[in-house]
Amino acid sequence: MSESKNKSDIKRFIIKLIAITFAIIIIINVTFNLIFADKLENINQLLLLNKKENIDSVKEKIRSELREGLNKDSVINEEDRLLLYQFYLKIKKEFKEIENQQ
Repeated sequence: MSESKNKSDIKRFIIKLIAITFAIIIIINVTFNLIFADKLENINQLLLLNKKENIDSVKEKIRSELREGLNKDSVINEEDRLLLYQFYLKIKKEFKEIENQQ
């Protein structure tokens, strides 16, 4: 009697182990696809820039992003605009200092 109980316990354990293993595999697969698949595809496309069609697709993507940016009312937000302007003024001041030194 205990031998048949041990067999059923082992059978139940193996079934639970297989179910848990499949669940873990599915969770890992879904997580990978949601998080990493797009990023890996973009990295792979960058690494294959030696092919003409890949270069053309990257050029076209850059052009479309530029067109979308030009169609907007403002390309950058107010905080970035102020930071860039302050950076521009600082660079301009440094160039004037170089001109005065010569």
